[in-house]
Order: sequence, then C-alpha cells, then structure tokens
Amino acid sequence: MMTMACTPHNPPTLHTENVALVHEYYAHFNNHAWEKMAAMYTETAEFKDPSLGQGIVNQTRQQTIQKYRQLQATFPDLHDQVVQLYPSGDRHVIVEFVSTGTAPDGSKFTLPICTIFTIENGKIVKDFTYYDNFEE
Repeated sequence: MMTMACTPHNPPTLHTENVALVHEYYAHFNNHAWEKMAAMYTETAEFKDPSLGQGIVNQTRQQTIQKYRQLQATFPDLHDQVVQLYPSGDRHVIVEFVSTGTAPDGSKFTLPICTIFTIENGKIVKDFTYYDNFEE
C-alpha cells in the first residue's frame, strides 16, 4: 500500500509581479512621469487604442512619451483612478479604470476605460485599450 501526502504546491507565479508592475505603471501615469512609464514597455510595443486609429499599431517608447505629453498639455490634471485589477494567467493583467481631466477652458472629462496588458519578462509588450470614443 502506497500512501501519498497531498500538499498544495503553489509555485511562484508571475501574476503577483505583473500586478505590482501595473500598480507602478499607474503611479508613473498619475505623476506624469512619462519617461518612467514608457520605460515599462518593450522598445516597441503593440497598441490597440481608438486614439491611434483602428487595428494594432506598433509604438516606440518615444512615441508613447510624446502622446502623453500632448495629452497632458491638453489636460494638465490628467489622472487615472484604478477601479479593479484582474490578473489573468502569467502574462496578462486587465485593468478597469476611470480617466479624468480638465482642459484649460474649464471643461472636464470622465472616461471609463479597460486595458489589457500583456507582460513578458517584466515589460509590457501589448497594451490593448477599450473605451467609448463616440462623441455625444
């Protein structure tokens, strides 16, 4: 008769590291530290974002920095409030957040957004962002 002990085996997973990476990402975003935020991507990453057009667009870190500098110029108090993070396996973190900002003319925006980050070797390789971009 053979007896086996059943002990749970929980190997370290990357999802904890990935969640920490995403928290760091939003800290850089909210501090408007665009260079630090862009450094979290691979040199060229894949983006799916209505602001970049349809389909998948490859963007360099420098293009990412430029995009967010321009956005900050329009909305100096640009801020993302994370609502929930959903780790998915060892490569993905889905983030539900609300982006807000105020334009120089005083007009404000509030936009619920969902982003799926794909992370490999501690760097973001894909940033697929979804939001309602229809004008009212």
